[in-house]
Amino acid sequence: MQERTLGSTGPAVSALGLGAMSMSGVYGETDRAESIATVHAALDAGVTLIDTGDFYGMGHNEMLLAEALRGRDRDSYQLSVKFGELRGPLPGPGTRDCRPEAVRNFLAYSLARLGTDHIDIYRPARLDPAVPIEETVGAIKELIEAGYVRHLGLSEVDAATIRRAHAVHPVADLQIEYSVLSRAVEPEILPTLRELGIGMTAYGVLGRGLLSGHWQAGQEAAPGDFRAHSPRFAKENVAHNLALVEALRTVAEAKGCTVAQLVIAWVAARGEDIVPLVGARTRERLAEALPALEVRLTEDDLAAIEKAVPRGAARGDRYPAGAMSALGVGN
Repeated sequence: MQERTLGSTGPAVSALGLGAMSMSGVYGETDRAESIATVHAALDAGVTLIDTGDFYGMGHNEMLLAEALRGRDRDSYQLSVKFGELRGPLPGPGTRDCRPEAVRNFLAYSLARLGTDHIDIYRPARLDPAVPIEETVGAIKELIEAGYVRHLGLSEVDAATIRRAHAVHPVADLQIEYSVLSRAVEPEILPTLRELGIGMTAYGVLGRGLLSGHWQAGQEAAPGDFRAHSPRFAKENVAHNLALVEALRTVAEAKGCTVAQLVIAWVAARGEDIVPLVGARTRERLAEALPALEVRLTEDDLAAIEKAVPRGAARGDRYPAGAMSALGVGN
């Protein structure tokens, strides 16, 4: 497994990370045994970076990972944890809480659920508009100094917020959506990260399955599947977006790889400071993703991908309207 370092102050991690969110119902029903087997397969393949959130399944994801990681050398993997999202049992939009006292409370619960004495990278999932980022980062800095957290991360914030946070404590990485379909980070955020020596962990590299090459026209999202409410999967947009995937399939076939491998390789090729996160929830999907690190894209390949899917070509926002306002950048 290749390694990459997250920024100038972050840890050395596997060049491909495992996003565990999909193992806790966001895309419909999951199989616990298969989820655990997938985590084991990732670790055995050399994947060291595992990303979760304390609100994924309302603690389910952290407890699942605790079970999957039991008996493994704690220094053989890195846990990236997001916090701050407030949810309830009733449907409806959630809110955020990134006050210092909430940060400490969230961490205590995560440490207990994960069965560990430290988190490698700790980050607010979204900006809390009621709390200055300096206060949130200040609380994480205290936890770093106390040994409960190793590195500070951010998620889905704009360039100005990155600068403010980095002035309080060095930021290891920004977690943000980045894929062939979602390239809003390129004009301002990516240059800011590189100026400050901050890495990126890119999620959504497969477009929540849209770019995997496995989503079919007319396919219905399963009960509880986030994609039932995703604008890019909406009836008026999905046919256009799948046509983009078919254009990518032509490039992938000429390269001798799958569409999924091509788009993961594209993100990895954007820079050694970027680590793609793959949200595999089965060993089959993980096994398809891993060879993407061996796909070497030439300038001609990159030009062909750009021609197939120019920046801004996707139809539909990457989140429903109510969630877009919480993002540092759009599509």
